[in-house]
Amino acid sequence: MDAFDKLRAASNAQQIPAGFNAEDTTNIEEIEMQFAVKAVEHMETYWSLLEKIKGSSLRMTKLDDEIYEHLKTDFPELDVSKTIDEDEMKSKRGKERWRNFMMQYEKKVKDFNFGTMLRADSKTEYTQEGTIFVPRMQFYAIEIARNKEGLNDWIFEEAQKEKEAKSS
Repeated sequence: MDAFDKLRAASNAQQIPAGFNAEDTTNIEEIEMQFAVKAVEHMETYWSLLEKIKGSSLRMTKLDDEIYEHLKTDFPELDVSKTIDEDEMKSKRGKERWRNFMMQYEKKVKDFNFGTMLRADSKTEYTQEGTIFVPRMQFYAIEIARNKEGLNDWIFEEAQKEKEAKSS
């Protein structure tokens, strides 16, 4: 069981009912709250992992290398070291490109389209202003790239400094 299996376990604590179809469902506050809780749990678990393991050492899925190469092929202009442009990502063209990318993982990645939180900028923590709600596959693609490029290692390093300061 890899470190990200723990994240999956946390996010699967409450299963979506069989036959649930978001397109045919009205916005029920209780359901929206359950989705929000799961997204926050996912976000907190991921941050906790990054504090314990250098992102550059973390494998998020069994397909990390494939996802990374696919991202670089389909989005060669995407620089994950820069702030993600949410408007571009969610534009008509952006949505279509990301949908085509994500659908290739429909049968390969569990809950590939479940909503989760993504930091717009790899240099910052999760904040209300700097967090984007995205499908999980989009999160995986961008965070796998950030991890492979060492952009999340600062989180581990900061956590280690805090740990050392507390033990001194």
